[in-house]
Amino acid sequence: MTDIEKRASYFAIRQSQLLPREEMLETGRRQRSLTIGIPAEKGKSENRIALTPQGVDLLVQNGHKVIIEAGAGNASNYFDHDFSESGATIVKTKAEVYKSEIILKISPPASDEFALMTPNQLLLSFLFMPQQNRESIVELMDRKINAVAYEFLKDESGCYPVIRSMSEIEGYAAITIASEYLSKAHGGKGVLLGGITGVSPAEVVIIGAGTAGEFATRAALGLGCMVKVFDNSYKNLKELERNVGQRLFTSILHPLVLTKALKSADAVVASLRYFDSDHGFYITRDQVNQMKPGSVIVDLSVGNNGGCFETYSISAQQATQDHPYINERGIIQYSVPNVASRVARTASIALSNIFAPVLLRLADAGGVHQLIKEDMGISSGTYIYKGILTNSHIGNHFNLPFKDIGLLLAAF
Repeated sequence: MTDIEKRASYFAIRQSQLLPREEMLETGRRQRSLTIGIPAEKGKSENRIALTPQGVDLLVQNGHKVIIEAGAGNASNYFDHDFSESGATIVKTKAEVYKSEIILKISPPASDEFALMTPNQLLLSFLFMPQQNRESIVELMDRKINAVAYEFLKDESGCYPVIRSMSEIEGYAAITIASEYLSKAHGGKGVLLGGITGVSPAEVVIIGAGTAGEFATRAALGLGCMVKVFDNSYKNLKELERNVGQRLFTSILHPLVLTKALKSADAVVASLRYFDSDHGFYITRDQVNQMKPGSVIVDLSVGNNGGCFETYSISAQQATQDHPYINERGIIQYSVPNVASRVARTASIALSNIFAPVLLRLADAGGVHQLIKEDMGISSGTYIYKGILTNSHIGNHFNLPFKDIGLLLAAF
């Protein structure tokens, strides 16, 4: 080939390279169709359900299948016909529900439910760490389950949406419970929480300036109560005042100041943050006994931190959702876990608003393994991945081996 022919060939190639070509776009991932199973809860005190009929309708309209055990929503006033009209399949047994690839429930699986679970199944539920036992965690690991705990889920801002929404509900509910048991109809001393013109308002002491403490404060202030807030962090007290929008009586948990406030309190709400590492009590038996006869204690920390009162072990054993413990001085102690379940319908709507979008993201990602890789919030909520424990808190608590989920994702 002559030099002229070589140059002509070179320019022809260059010209072809410069010609406009069809743009090559990345092929989108194919959305997966999910099968989601919702079993009925076994615990008598658990009235919530993780998806409302509206949430079911949203998922069904996007091509997913929802299987619900008959009666699963009755306690939250959502009935089988509500779910069936939204497109759910109603089944009679748990075995049929557990054939689903995703199990969505409130409480952790009961002992008889483990046998129904299959490898690589995705379990989404509360962990309820204080009530959890080592054998249940080991059982899930042995069955090669992928498990996500609602308590550890994070949103885009790094907050815990499930914990926050349930804490908001419990904060409001705590004030209504206190009002209920201060009334003579429920054995109280007949005090109207908040008071009226010419009558001094009731005094409410709130221990803990987290989300539940903030919303208990809002509710108490809305009724016109005199509110005093205690916390072990000045920063948290400052944030609560800013969020509430007014100056309050606030104090560090100083024993002398707290004892004085308890003596004049009509109601006490204890609401330490969920992830506080200190599980010791803050209120001694002697401080409780100095309170006014007929005053009410609502301990929201029973279900996660073990309670804020030295008398917790007695009151919790003898208390139920309907009958709180009343000590020898007539002080009413409502030390009952899972206060949000008292308003199950509201709580169920709040949970469904969180979980329905999560499940849609799961389908868009093409499966749980891809979503865990892409979504740090879901990754932080995952405590068992392919049968391997990935949560250091659980591992240290139960003396179980665990691995960092980031390293596992790189390996699979």
